[in-house]
Amino acid sequence: MAQPAPGPAVFGGILIATIIGVIGFSVLSDPGPERRVSAERSAEAATGRAEASADSSTSTSAPPVTAPDDGKTAAQRTLSLVDTITDPALRPKSVVASGSGLFFAQNMMYAHNVAVYNRDLEQVKVIDDEVVPAFFDLPGNSALKGGPVEAVFTSDGSAAYVSQYKLYGPGQDNPGTDVCTPSGFDNSFVYRIPTDTLEIDQVIPVGPVPKFVAITHDDSTLLVSNWCGYDLSIVDTATGKETRRVDIGRYPRGIAVAPDDSVAYVTAMGTSDIAIVDLSTFEVEWIKDVGQAPRSVALSPDGKQLFVTLNEEAEVKRIDTATRKVTGEVVTGNQPRSMVLSDDGTALYVVNYADDTLSKVRTSDMVELQELPTRHHPIGVTYDKATRRVWVACYVGALMVFQDA
Repeated sequence: MAQPAPGPAVFGGILIATIIGVIGFSVLSDPGPERRVSAERSAEAATGRAEASADSSTSTSAPPVTAPDDGKTAAQRTLSLVDTITDPALRPKSVVASGSGLFFAQNMMYAHNVAVYNRDLEQVKVIDDEVVPAFFDLPGNSALKGGPVEAVFTSDGSAAYVSQYKLYGPGQDNPGTDVCTPSGFDNSFVYRIPTDTLEIDQVIPVGPVPKFVAITHDDSTLLVSNWCGYDLSIVDTATGKETRRVDIGRYPRGIAVAPDDSVAYVTAMGTSDIAIVDLSTFEVEWIKDVGQAPRSVALSPDGKQLFVTLNEEAEVKRIDTATRKVTGEVVTGNQPRSMVLSDDGTALYVVNYADDTLSKVRTSDMVELQELPTRHHPIGVTYDKATRRVWVACYVGALMVFQDA
């Protein structure tokens, strides 16, 4: 445990690989005792289902700070695997790009940390998830461990907010699980981590088992889906305080905020519905019967199209936000989990958890352009605009980096 010190707590250092447990259906395997960064190249970068190789090769050069203008849209480019980072301390639930050169991999309770990388694929820091609430003007003098799940960065990339699946320590007697009802489970935290210090400087109490986090484009409001609370926490970022909770329904998960910050779309993964939360009145309307287990949502740059992964239907659907009707769909793979849009909105990158694949989908007609193999159980994905690289987090203990060129 870190020793108490005045001011914000500072937790870091390389964590000895210790797997605390496996949640629900997540089956993990140990990649080995030594940390290694292996350069892997796909043997083939073709449209359709690529017959890419995942064997180790020689190291590639560092990625450029900015990709050259090639005059293409993302849908016109081709994905290929260029590098894989493996580490026994990596058990990533998600990976998120800051937009300014850093990547946060959230390692949950399997490793109790956030591992930070740069565009050269170098590990910058490992941020331990242990905090003493009293250091942050909250009740509690005993150290608590967390479980980093998801992250979101402010618009300028200067800080990240990281959700903590559950807390471990004194007073945490009824933590939530993957199967739960709103019946008195312990609340948890979101941490704020500035990217200049990479140290936790704010701890925000939210609901039980917070999962996805999103932030309005003006950086004023943080939204947190509380899996076991069946609700959405609304946090004022100026004060770092939760101001209200909005009822959503069974297992709220993904969140997408409209470009004008007027509404947020929130999936209720235990249903077939997507909530539309008015961010001025906090009233809720619904897009009903989109499909079983809607998980991740993403909005086109103009906010006119909403994309949603259906975890139980192996599909991604496109919805017109004006009519709230489905306008397109595509089968990608079993259990499509997270997805991310290219910066121009012409391509979607979807990880298919049960099939160990990454799909690239053209958004104009919802056609799968490529399907590439990944390490076991891909669960998180992010897009780095400057380099046109797609990072994939795999539960097995790997971060895979793909080039879209």
